[in-house]
Amino acid sequence: MALSDRWRLLAEALLGPVEFTAGEVARAAGMSLGDARRLWQALGLPPVADAERLFTRADVEALRTAHALIEQQKTDPTVLVQLARVTGQSLARVADAELNASAERLERLRAAEVPAQDAFTALAERIEALVPSLEQFLGYVWRRHLLSGLLRLAVTPEADRVQAVGFADLVGFTSLSHALDAHELAAMVDRFEAIAYQQIPERGGRVVKTIGDEVMFAADDIAVAAEIALGLVDAHARNPEVPDARAGVASGPVLAWGGDLFGPTVNLASRLVNLARPRTVLVAEELGEQLRHDPRFELHHLRPVRLQGIGRVRSWVLRPMQTSHSFTPP
Repeated sequence: MALSDRWRLLAEALLGPVEFTAGEVARAAGMSLGDARRLWQALGLPPVADAERLFTRADVEALRTAHALIEQQKTDPTVLVQLARVTGQSLARVADAELNASAERLERLRAAEVPAQDAFTALAERIEALVPSLEQFLGYVWRRHLLSGLLRLAVTPEADRVQAVGFADLVGFTSLSHALDAHELAAMVDRFEAIAYQQIPERGGRVVKTIGDEVMFAADDIAVAAEIALGLVDAHARNPEVPDARAGVASGPVLAWGGDLFGPTVNLASRLVNLARPRTVLVAEELGEQLRHDPRFELHHLRPVRLQGIGRVRSWVLRPMQTSHSFTPP
């Protein structure tokens, strides 16, 4: 089976028969080709030549929906593009995870000496059968996250919010990545993410993003952020299947944009994690001052250091109070 035939087989399984060019899709949706291309670009989709027939009726309906949001719901086009960019980035990760699973399935079929055409056809049929359930599940997850965000917004308007932001990463990950094969490395990252998604929401925070061996988290309460950082370090110290972790936390105003957080508070937390020793949590000067009288924590002041782009910074080593915690960082 030629590559083009395989592509069409999968396209029809996911989106329906391929029949339109880019211009035909835009005209059918009542949108200019330029606006359609800007939307596809924001979604992160690869460019398509004008003469290529690679689009389906599902593409027409998607553009019609976008056009209706602008014309009927009076949605700002720049807001729509920004939402498209965030949606594209997030769902591209979901698609990549599904691709990894599909690649492994293809390898198993090939190992069983199933003919390539039969293996690919079986994969297309499986994907076609899974799509309705996956779409329903993704919609449910989106609604749940939207509800959680609206509840946070109702308590504290985003413009007035001061948040605690933290980063945690794996110690020695770069050298380890050279010593492990692809499957071992993937398993380690999976365990790291599993710990993050257990510790952070369970303690009242939220995962902002994961980048390889690093997780960024946020919490509206500084003590919650401190507990999260200590919990992440402790969980890795107790798990022999993952390297030690370290963390850095700061608090202050942040800019929420595109599902991410920005600003000096985020930059400082990111730099603190790089200063931290294995199994250690560093917190910014102001945050440490606020936590000093909390009976759950012990803090040790460090000498000031100069960070490029930030200036002279003092920080604290954060530890759990030993009477209520058994874990002792080195």
